[in-house]
Amino acid sequence: MLRSRVIPSLLIDDGDLVKSKNFANDIYVGDPMNAVRIFNEKSVDELAIFDISATVSKRELDMALLVDIAKAARMPLCYGGGLYDADQAVDLVKAGFEKISVSSAAINNPNILDEMARRVGAQSVVLCLDVSKDQDSKDGYSIYTHRASRKTNLDLGSALNLARDASIGEIVINSIDRDGTMLGYDLDLAKQVMANTNSPVTFLGGAGDSNDIVDLVAATGTVGAAAGSMFIFKGINKAVLISYAKPKGF
Repeated sequence: MLRSRVIPSLLIDDGDLVKSKNFANDIYVGDPMNAVRIFNEKSVDELAIFDISATVSKRELDMALLVDIAKAARMPLCYGGGLYDADQAVDLVKAGFEKISVSSAAINNPNILDEMARRVGAQSVVLCLDVSKDQDSKDGYSIYTHRASRKTNLDLGSALNLARDASIGEIVINSIDRDGTMLGYDLDLAKQVMANTNSPVTFLGGAGDSNDIVDLVAATGTVGAAAGSMFIFKGINKAVLISYAKPKGF
């Protein structure tokens, strides 16, 4: 029986662990290796790691750091950021990452998803869609890349059609509007996604506490619930304190 997964999401930038709000205003929050060790002790369901500047700055993957993370981690790992060819996917799987998350490269060239699937298996290929509300879009949402600095010509429905035709194992829906706000997931967005795809979906952006995860699953069914700030910050002053807790029954 499938169950919902609760997934910490870590953002790295030039080797540092950072947090953002609406894909901007990055602040340093620590050492990613330390975070991985803490999450090991918490027995998390899965860990997602995104290099937020690799694509924008056209940097090569920080394989030294990623290999160290994979060696230290005792949970399934997903990585995204700076990916543009199938060789990188192979290298990451060999290093110990179970899932490879592709965003802008897949928007520009959907065939890359099939190429990666042939090399590492479709179950390891994830399409990550960075989504924001857009009153000019026919379904109310548009897809962005490069840390929300570039609006694509895809609305949400078109992007989900792209996913339907691709060899992937999962979709990640990353809400730009809710990123770092801790105001809860965009449930309207989540419902719209689930009504238009049969793929497994993980939602990211907005979780502030366990109740938000409960609300997401109640609204959408069995999904992945990913969160960053919820597991990094504590209290109204947002002191950095890495933690992990799942709602009762998860």
